[in-house]
Amino acid sequence: MKVEVINTGTELLLGNVTNTHLTFLGQELFPLGLRVERQVCVPDGPAIREALKETFGRADIVLVTGGLGPTSDDLTRDIAAELLGLRLIDDPAILDRLKAYFEKIKRPFLPTVARQAQVPAGATVIENHHGTAPGLYLSPGKTADGGPDSPHLFLLPGPPRELRPMFSRQVAPMLSKIVPDAGGAKRFCRIYRAVSIGESQVEALVAPELEKMQGLEIGYCARLGEVDLRCIGTPDLLERAEAVIIPALGKHLLSRDGKTLEEILVQRLRERGHKLCVAESCTGGLLSHRLTNAPGASVVFVAGLTTYAYRAKTTLLGVDPALIEEHGAVSEPVAAAMAAGARRVMGTDWALATTGEAGPESGEGKPVGTLFIALAGPDDAAPTVETHFFPTDRETFKQRASQAALDLLRRALEG
Repeated sequence: MKVEVINTGTELLLGNVTNTHLTFLGQELFPLGLRVERQVCVPDGPAIREALKETFGRADIVLVTGGLGPTSDDLTRDIAAELLGLRLIDDPAILDRLKAYFEKIKRPFLPTVARQAQVPAGATVIENHHGTAPGLYLSPGKTADGGPDSPHLFLLPGPPRELRPMFSRQVAPMLSKIVPDAGGAKRFCRIYRAVSIGESQVEALVAPELEKMQGLEIGYCARLGEVDLRCIGTPDLLERAEAVIIPALGKHLLSRDGKTLEEILVQRLRERGHKLCVAESCTGGLLSHRLTNAPGASVVFVAGLTTYAYRAKTTLLGVDPALIEEHGAVSEPVAAAMAAGARRVMGTDWALATTGEAGPESGEGKPVGTLFIALAGPDDAAPTVETHFFPTDRETFKQRASQAALDLLRRALEG
């Protein structure tokens, strides 16, 4: 079945608000055996009419987000009713709920708010438990101008905090009854995440064998320091593909379920019962930020020390000033001393340290893009130090530096 998404909202096109709907809807639809064939984004107002009309006769299911609120530019329900030749009628249950809600929050119930209780005749109301505007479902039917029949039409609120729970808890079950049972032919998706390897390298390792598997869909998505290999197919095809992928990617394989590097690290540290701290210079706290984004980080992550200035390195980490004087703060010996000092001061099993030249100018005369990362571990041996060179813009440098540091810890934990 062909699914199309229409996102409405002038704020999306002006760039004032990031449009995250497609990411969410695509992920929610796939387990139902559905994939978005087309997405358009239109401003509030009459542009919705043309966008919606274009889908008639072409799509089987159309999801429209936004334009259900109380203001004059919220026209989605009006336009849908007009195109289908349906009257808008007041729904007493919705109206009562709206009045009760505004009384509860002690705000005036303005006449415009009541617009949200208007429903095209025959529509199914989808209750909104996180906002005021309900969603609406309109089954396929004839159109007012005698053109192609309308598809299954879902009108959904625009704010993600309202749309997402409504879709997951109410719309998805409705769609599961609409979608034909694919039986044994149902297709699934697996995502294999690889690190410290390029997109073309991943393809070279796996494509010769995977491309022989008829019916298997493969794709690649590259990010800084990571590559996602996407495989879509029937369960038996995916098993055959996995038997190729895992040995081919080897040490570069991070996960087969889309988990992030930081999530994997927190999981590995928890399994070992180990603690971690970080000492950052050029990454400016990004390591701490990424690690604490992972659920369960509080069990393993002790502290993040952003020791940017020379004095912070010497007073907080105990780095010998003579070491900085001789080699510079951006150097292998200082990176090692930072990691060892952080582990000693915080009493952790592991400590990561970063120091480098992020640019655009060099503070010590070293090439912009130079990076040293160090890892001190529980064996009390001298810290492991790696040198990298990422000559790029400042923000990208920080991202790549944090990725390299976290991957160093991953490789150490995996032996």
